[in-house]
Amino acid sequence: MSARILSGKEFATKIKEAAKEDALAFRDEYGFMPGLAVIIIGEDSASQVYVRNKNKACEELGFHSEMIALPADTSKDELLSRIDALNADKKISGILVQLPLPKALQPFEYDVLNRIDPMKDVDGFHPVNVGRLVTGQESLVPCTPAGCVRMLELADIPIDGANAVIIGRSNIVGKPMMSLLLKKSATVTVCHSHTKNLAEICRNADVLVAAIGKPLFVKADMVKPGATVIDVGINRIEPKKLVGDVDYDSVKEVAGAITPVPGGVGLLTIAMLMANTVKAAKLQAGRI
Repeated sequence: MSARILSGKEFATKIKEAAKEDALAFRDEYGFMPGLAVIIIGEDSASQVYVRNKNKACEELGFHSEMIALPADTSKDELLSRIDALNADKKISGILVQLPLPKALQPFEYDVLNRIDPMKDVDGFHPVNVGRLVTGQESLVPCTPAGCVRMLELADIPIDGANAVIIGRSNIVGKPMMSLLLKKSATVTVCHSHTKNLAEICRNADVLVAAIGKPLFVKADMVKPGATVIDVGINRIEPKKLVGDVDYDSVKEVAGAITPVPGGVGLLTIAMLMANTVKAAKLQAGRI
């Protein structure tokens, strides 16, 4: 029997509906809707698509939205100055700098991300928020892992006591996913390119998260029958063909539940960004 398909659209809709309800309650109390500012530097086509999707989600929920498009030759000082202005702007609840940065700015990525006020850091990348997450405190959390965990909850897939295996140890997905699942009382194993007996470890997972950036890497013989498989990867293997890190066609015959690519985790990421924008507004108002 094929796996249950965990539709990103279904769960993203629920996350956004809850965010809109929270935002309207915030507006009723404080007189304005939460606002999101996105800074994009240069002409990266994939980044432009992401930014358009973020603006569209803001419009859909009635949030205030600002997109600041800067040329690729923008200096570090100019970019930091723009962030400072947004940090001081009361209309802006959340600030996001679209990555990757142009090559000339990449050596300063941490300087840029660290300049964002931690209470406006809706990507959850600031060291203050990373530290708060790891120590179990309330914080703004990276959108992709937060969306995945929220989906598991909405889908009534048990996390407490589950064996969770994460393939990938990035700061954006793997590490925060580990902290979030630990907080929900899962037993978590983080695997990576140096892990020995990877397939054997994966076969013990009740929840398997693939975030390794290798197309179709996870095969059916790496998956425990009935496991939940979350595919965070998105890889272009032909001009018009996108696939995940999981060999979807074979794994769906073994897994109990699986996210598709496209149409899965990517939609959750945008939805969780909206939820983080509301949360940031509440943090700044002293409501959390």
